[in-house]
Amino acid sequence: MKYLFLHLMLLLEAFNLQAQKKEIAQTPPMGWNSWNYFNCNINENVVKEIADAMVVTGMAAAGYEYVIIDDCWQIDRLQDGTLVADPLRFPNGIKVLADYVHSKGLKFGIYSDAGKLTCQKRPGSLNYEAIDAKTFSEWGVDYIKYDWCHHGLNKASTLYPILGDQLYQLDREIVYSVCNWGWGDPWEWAPNFAHLWRTTWDIEPCFDCRGNIIHKSVEEIIDLNEPLAAFAKPGAWNDPDMLEVGNGNLTKEENIAHFSLWCMMAAPLIAGNDLRSMDEEVLKILTNKDMLVINQDPLGVQGFRIYEDPSFEIWIKPLINGGKAFCFFNRGNEIIDYLIDWKSLLPKHSRYEIFNVWDAMFLANAALQTQIILMPNSVEVFRLELAE
Repeated sequence: MKYLFLHLMLLLEAFNLQAQKKEIAQTPPMGWNSWNYFNCNINENVVKEIADAMVVTGMAAAGYEYVIIDDCWQIDRLQDGTLVADPLRFPNGIKVLADYVHSKGLKFGIYSDAGKLTCQKRPGSLNYEAIDAKTFSEWGVDYIKYDWCHHGLNKASTLYPILGDQLYQLDREIVYSVCNWGWGDPWEWAPNFAHLWRTTWDIEPCFDCRGNIIHKSVEEIIDLNEPLAAFAKPGAWNDPDMLEVGNGNLTKEENIAHFSLWCMMAAPLIAGNDLRSMDEEVLKILTNKDMLVINQDPLGVQGFRIYEDPSFEIWIKPLINGGKAFCFFNRGNEIIDYLIDWKSLLPKHSRYEIFNVWDAMFLANAALQTQIILMPNSVEVFRLELAE
């Protein structure tokens, strides 16, 4: 009975947090996270080099601002409960590293877990939420990814608000990322205290593979995240996991499709590749300014399907000032030759200027029809603005 009362009180507190929620992450967060490429093989020098690369490559200028360390940075706790960074990997400590990232004009993110241990069995934050929130703030943390391993019989809707309450009592603005893989429908309760919440299992650098229970392909994640469009809004985002652009064996077409659909879904854009060695093709995809305009649109509406069959889909994303983005997606194995009839897709008596995003050109005779050819696992994206 006592536990039930505590559970109800925590839920009530979570819903009351909405009034205290800091007005940050009003567009989907953009940055980089260490896990997809480095896993546990992360250290101070790598993070510094990534921060340097984010600036030198133009990623920072394009809007990527968070440099986030994932699991494996922590090794123990001091007697007073303060987390200790692995001295071999981070010999100068986390604050010094955060200061370095800040010196580059960037923001710093870190990882913890709502359970006793992290997924890699490092110290988690369960029962240490107040200490960890204070420590992260003192270190200069701007973003926290909070995982969901070794949580025992606790419910996510009970544990996640505890750290949220501690974070929002701080003077520092910290983006709070709930990462419980969609268990317990976080889109229903996390928006009250978090800025983003994972909707799926971890992503795999594979576009359309099937059969992995824990890791999901790009296509599988799209199918899981798309139905949740109604829950996304400024300051509260569905998170279909970090980007795999530039990782694995994804083709150029698949990288473009992956990035385009994340932008259409108003997803956080957290790169997961090695920024130090990416080629020009990957960089151009990640920094395509016209796709980023769609993703960062201040209206904050998540795109959704308006047509689908087993191999072909049409997506729409409403934009500010009556604009629209359309994505035509071939998820099949055959080339598709398709005639877009703009009159059937647009409101009557409205005139739009239509811009082909990946070809970077406006269409002539845009009010009529456009022929497109879609290779397997590819997209064409158009941004439409009301004509004067």
